[in-house]
Amino acid sequence: MTTLLGNSLKLLLVSSPLGALGSGSGGGVELTLRNIATELVRRGHSITIVATQGSTSWGMPLVEIAGSPQISAQTQGRDAPTIIPASSVLANFWDYVRQVQTDFDLVVNFAYDWLPFYLTPFLKIPVAHVVSMGSLTEAMDEIIERVAIECPGTIGVHSLAQAATFPFANHCRYLGNGIDLSVYDFCAKPSPWLGWVGRIAPEKGLEDAVAACQLTGIPLKIMGFLQHKDYWQQILQDYPTAPIEYEGFLSTAELQKCLRECRGLVMTPRWVEAFGNVAIEALACGVPVIAYRRGGLVEIIEDEKTGFLVEPDSVSGLVEAIGKLDKIDRYACRQRVERDYSTTAMGDRMEHWFQDIVSK
Repeated sequence: MTTLLGNSLKLLLVSSPLGALGSGSGGGVELTLRNIATELVRRGHSITIVATQGSTSWGMPLVEIAGSPQISAQTQGRDAPTIIPASSVLANFWDYVRQVQTDFDLVVNFAYDWLPFYLTPFLKIPVAHVVSMGSLTEAMDEIIERVAIECPGTIGVHSLAQAATFPFANHCRYLGNGIDLSVYDFCAKPSPWLGWVGRIAPEKGLEDAVAACQLTGIPLKIMGFLQHKDYWQQILQDYPTAPIEYEGFLSTAELQKCLRECRGLVMTPRWVEAFGNVAIEALACGVPVIAYRRGGLVEIIEDEKTGFLVEPDSVSGLVEAIGKLDKIDRYACRQRVERDYSTTAMGDRMEHWFQDIVSK
């Protein structure tokens, strides 16, 4: 396929420092990076990925960097200071970038961390920042805003709702997201259970989905990386009779096999989700999504057409929506993703963005 740019770019993609690619510790960032990299390679661009030692490369050039993982900003308060551990893999990432930068046309940063934003003005080539979360800490807001002003057009976000959490929303470039639809099989006749997919951590609000399923008696299959074991054990203690089953952290192929059979996917974030990759994965399989009316999910789900948007933190709202799932046309769910969230549509947006940055 001919690129929109007319010529290929040499791109250095720098991953999240939270853990190895393929481990699930990076959450939706892992899937986003993989889909972007795969689509750009298909279009003829040269891709090199920098990631933590032990990462999966998906058949693409990979530079593995050793070091201590970073602490997730999601677990910290708004006044939390910037912390970089000893032997930091994040620092090692960007030391490598400094050494090889002139071999590339553009660096693409996927880390929601202070250091890469701070270093951006000191590098010889431009950096495109794919910002994966909304506003979380004052320190991050300040450093991202500085880059947005000093390096115009280099801050990319996944949704308008995400951008709106920042005081510099009008400086952000909308990117959306996309998935390879050929990987997700449509299922017209689901099984009787519901699904919940994500990192098992407090900000994901899993206990609300479990409570709703206990009230309705409908089984819930839970899929995702078990990040917070104490939180998971507390849920098991609080809802001992809930009809739940933990399926573990699944590969994309395994995930879609289980996900496509669900009557519906329940999403219960306690915070502003920047996008919601799992939502478009479910819709691609024909699975309607029930989600709190919060963050990027509001832009993905068409209320009462591809799922239901529920008052945030309302278990009773989840229960009511579960009772209406059979009214949703599962074909309409698939069509929604085909129209707006394919890797082709995402690739077009990314290429235009890169063109604008490199041309400046």
